[in-house]
Amino acid sequence: MKFTDINDTTGADMGRRQLMLGATSAAALLLAGCSNARKRSGPRLSALRRRGQETAYYREIYGPLPNERFPIPAVDLKLIKSQYWRKEVPNTTGEKPGTVVVDTNSFHLYWTMPEGRAMRYGVGLGRAGFEWSGRARVAWKRAWPKWTPPAEMIERQPELEKWSARNGGMPPGLENPLGARALYIFQGDVDTLYRLHGSPEVSSIGKAVSSGCVRLLNQDVIDLYNRVPSNSPIVVL
Repeated sequence: MKFTDINDTTGADMGRRQLMLGATSAAALLLAGCSNARKRSGPRLSALRRRGQETAYYREIYGPLPNERFPIPAVDLKLIKSQYWRKEVPNTTGEKPGTVVVDTNSFHLYWTMPEGRAMRYGVGLGRAGFEWSGRARVAWKRAWPKWTPPAEMIERQPELEKWSARNGGMPPGLENPLGARALYIFQGDVDTLYRLHGSPEVSSIGKAVSSGCVRLLNQDVIDLYNRVPSNSPIVVL
């Protein structure tokens, strides 16, 4: 069909009919195409595709860190629920930007950011009898810190005496309970003895297993350490 036919008075009706039939056929093909597209990429397939892309992304950010003082192996993502993977989310904490918020109900830690956003991390928390909550501050931070068990812990576990303060503490390394980074929590000038710290124990994230400290994956605590300045406020709910 020539488009000039619709302006030809001798073939106007034929031209109109052909144009309408063409438009109807095109619309039918378009609808059929949409229908087929929905069947091929329905919600479940799209979700799986997005999940595959998301998993590839997380394999990268939770991959090995060979350039650290003590090279850190990759996280086995099968050992941790995806709800505890690091993610930027809306700030629903009610706290101003620049605040660390630990939500013990959900086993999440938030670093609040401008424009209503927050970086969220999965955490492991204190087991029964070792919980702590309140407002405090991150007094200072250490990369690859030494670990000195508190006197109360040594009383419960005398074998830890070898790592006491008088013996110089446990040197840094992958076996050190504080992991790759530690952030020290003070109330005023008083050390609460609680820490935000790294841990190689992937399966402990999302569980109450520690002696009161807040533990993160080593990859996550490094990310948090790089974001949080000293003297930042912290709220443990």
